[in-house]
Order: sequence, then structure tokens, then C-alpha cells
Amino acid sequence: MASLDNEQLCIVTVHAHPDDEASKGASTLAMYHAAGVRTVLVCCTGGEEGDLQNPSLREPGQPFHDVAPEDERALLASLRPAELAASARIIGFDEVVMLGYRDSGMKDTPPNENPASFNMADMDEATGRLVAVIRSERPQVLLTYHEDQRGYPHPDHVKVHEISVRAFDRAGDPMWYPEAGPVWQPSKMYYNVWSRSRMLAVHEALLRLRGTSPFDDKWFDRPDMDATITTRIEVARFLGVRSDALRAHATQVDPSESFWFGLTDEELAQVYSTEDWLLARSTVGSPPDGEIETDLFAGVHTPAESAAP
Repeated sequence: MASLDNEQLCIVTVHAHPDDEASKGASTLAMYHAAGVRTVLVCCTGGEEGDLQNPSLREPGQPFHDVAPEDERALLASLRPAELAASARIIGFDEVVMLGYRDSGMKDTPPNENPASFNMADMDEATGRLVAVIRSERPQVLLTYHEDQRGYPHPDHVKVHEISVRAFDRAGDPMWYPEAGPVWQPSKMYYNVWSRSRMLAVHEALLRLRGTSPFDDKWFDRPDMDATITTRIEVARFLGVRSDALRAHATQVDPSESFWFGLTDEELAQVYSTEDWLLARSTVGSPPDGEIETDLFAGVHTPAESAAP
């Protein structure tokens, strides 16, 4: 892994809702945190529009037992900050920054129009909030969502991509947001990629080992982005972090759901042991065509290396 003299290596990862940090890249962030990299989570909304996904929480003695349907979402929203804090501790984030917007809800639903929602936020203002975080934390690497959101076109996921791309460009430009602190230009920006080959490998392993799989045709009809993958991070030792972080979001994740937990962490490590990324922007060059990176900091040189002839 690259190192910087007199400069802390840092990753900022941008997510839409609490639980996204657990389902997308948790093992990668845990691996880098364990290696001494500063890891920062930016969560753009509070997840107020989430639904209860864990039926066991409606059983006697559990928080949602006897809660009226009209009160369920308010109770859920009140629990999500603690779930996020627990997940962040498990992954090992050094800092969690809430960008301060309200969950916009699913596409084409009334919460999309809530003035406090992320969907309704002014693009430049929202970008400025993220720029302020980047300038404060000074990351070399920024992680965000893919530009192609056809598989899951949630308004907040789309907006995460949009502000991240702008923030990558503007954080190093003194003409933008002078009130946000001294400029800082990240070196690389990556998109998280949900790999078709991973899904297929897990699907086939579930059929072989369990006799059933939750992956049906609707999953395989999603766009195949495997050809865009530039970077694979080996995370076999950290797959348990992903599982524990997901379980921390008790309202959002059913611990009996085979989609997340059909394979043990050890079985998943045998089936597919990497998390996959697309290098979307770089100020330090890109890998040669056909060569897969194995380090998000590849190309991020020390000052001495940069000065070498």
C-alpha cells in the first residue's frame, strides 16, 4: 500500500442512508482502517423513509410489538442513528459526518417533494457541504456511487453520485466555496460496483449448499457492469465485518435473510473474496488496459517518489 510522508492516508466514502455503509464496501473500509488509513463516512440522510425489514422486531418484547402502523415509521427513524453508530464502530470509521438532509423516499413517492429532502436540495449547496468535508479531511481517495443507477434508481443514490462528482472537481478549485476552508484535491475517485460475477457465484453456491437462492431473473436483468471493474480489493479476512455491520442495522436487515447471510463468511470467502470498484477519476494515472488494481492508493506517491527523475 502506498504511503505519504507527513500526510495521513485518508478515504472518504459517501453514502445515501444509514445501512448503505454496511452493504457497500464495508469490508474494504475495515481493511484500510486496520492498515492505519483514516476512514471517514459521509451519510447524506437520516433514513427517515425506511420501512421495517426485520419481522422479528414485531414479536413480544421487541420495539415494534403493538406499535400502531401509523407510528411505526417515526419509531424506526428514532432508532436509525444508534444503528448507524453501531455499524460505524464495527467497520472502524474514524469519523462519521451527517450531511444533514432528510431521506427522499423511493422514486416517484410524495417524500421526493419534501423541502427538507436530499432530492430537493440545491445542487451547489449540497456539493458545498461535501466539499467542506473533503477540505477538512484531505482524503486522497473518494468513494461514491456509480453513475449508472438503472438497477436501483433511488433519488438519494442518484444525488450522491451527482454531488460527489462535482465535489471531486470543486474541492481543489479556490473559486468554489472559499468559506469551506483551504482547497484540497483528492487524487482518485471510485464507484462501488455490484458485480454480476459475484452475484452469480453466490447464487450458484447457495443452490449447491442450501438448495435455494433469492437471486431470480429480476436480479440478473440488472445492467451487467463487470466490464467496467478496474479494481478488486481482497477482503476475505474482513467479510465478518460486513455481516456484523449489517446486523447492527436491526430495523433494516432481517438476520435470517439468505440474500445477506445465506452463506457463512467463510463460505463467501471461498466463493468470492473481493470487493469491486471502478476508478472513475484520477489525477495520478490509471492502470494499463486490462490490468486490475489491488490497492485504492495505487499511484498515490510519496513526495520523494514524486520528485524522483
